[in-house]
Amino acid sequence: MEQLIAAFPQNILQAAQAAEKLNFSQPKNKIENIVFVGMGGSGIGAKIVSKWIEDEINVPVLLFQEYTIPNFVNENTLLIACSYSGNTEETIFSAKQGKEQGAHIVGICSGGKLEAFCKENNYDCVVVPGGNPPRTTTAFSIVHILNLLVNLNLITKTSLEQVIASKLVLENNIDEIKKEAKDLATFLHNKIGVFYASSRYEALVIRAKQQFNENAKELCIGHVIPEMNHNELVGWSGGTNQFATVLFDSKDLIPQNKRRFEVTIEEAKRWTENVKVVDAKGDNNIEKSFYFMHVIDWASLYLAELKEVDPVDIRAIDFLKNELSKL
Repeated sequence: MEQLIAAFPQNILQAAQAAEKLNFSQPKNKIENIVFVGMGGSGIGAKIVSKWIEDEINVPVLLFQEYTIPNFVNENTLLIACSYSGNTEETIFSAKQGKEQGAHIVGICSGGKLEAFCKENNYDCVVVPGGNPPRTTTAFSIVHILNLLVNLNLITKTSLEQVIASKLVLENNIDEIKKEAKDLATFLHNKIGVFYASSRYEALVIRAKQQFNENAKELCIGHVIPEMNHNELVGWSGGTNQFATVLFDSKDLIPQNKRRFEVTIEEAKRWTENVKVVDAKGDNNIEKSFYFMHVIDWASLYLAELKEVDPVDIRAIDFLKNELSKL
């Protein structure tokens, strides 16, 4: 896991180089909405990208993580199916339903049933390097999703260029990233992590929960500002020192949300001594997102080491898949 996390910046470059060689079929119909289907570590790249492009994309972008997709999916829908293994049950079900409803489908996987489904139906399919835990391959899905949207003339190259530039941000700040990550792991040890960020970085909160769940075998909580101020803030009256609050401060908040961050910190400190702010580095939200991701990834590994647990082990998920195979 340590080697896979360390390779994250290089993965960005590898994915970008592979993306340059790809061509995609243009949709027969005008794209009026984009639907992602993908679970867990395979789907988080889609969630991250969908937040990044909100200010640019001119059609609705939605992520569905179920066995089914909405009725509105039709011949004007771009359906992007993300399954690292290519065998994710929910994603395969959704892709097949997308075919029935006439969507323009593109797969992103390392092989498996999804690649075979795409070949059988003459759908484009981006095949990424396989053999690793899906949560360690996020750079590949992010780059390829953005590249696809660029090729289909749905966004400009700006976001993709900023992703590639993020490689240097990570490499130039790796010592600080690891130090921040070690401090964060120590801060969270023997506590329940509670993660907050602005809604623009919602995907990073989800990513944090996923990484600490899988790598460190930790249950944790996450929410976004301003929404949490309308409900969860009241719940802090039941807070204790068992909770460790982490706020990811992107330094690009509008004044109202900046004040909301400050008040949230004040309220949390009334009930727990454990409040920590993680500041971002970078010139834009994409660089800042990658900075946060790398801190989170390293921190989840360091917490696993503190707990003496195997960060690769996912026996609970393997057991679930085995039980489902009996249906």
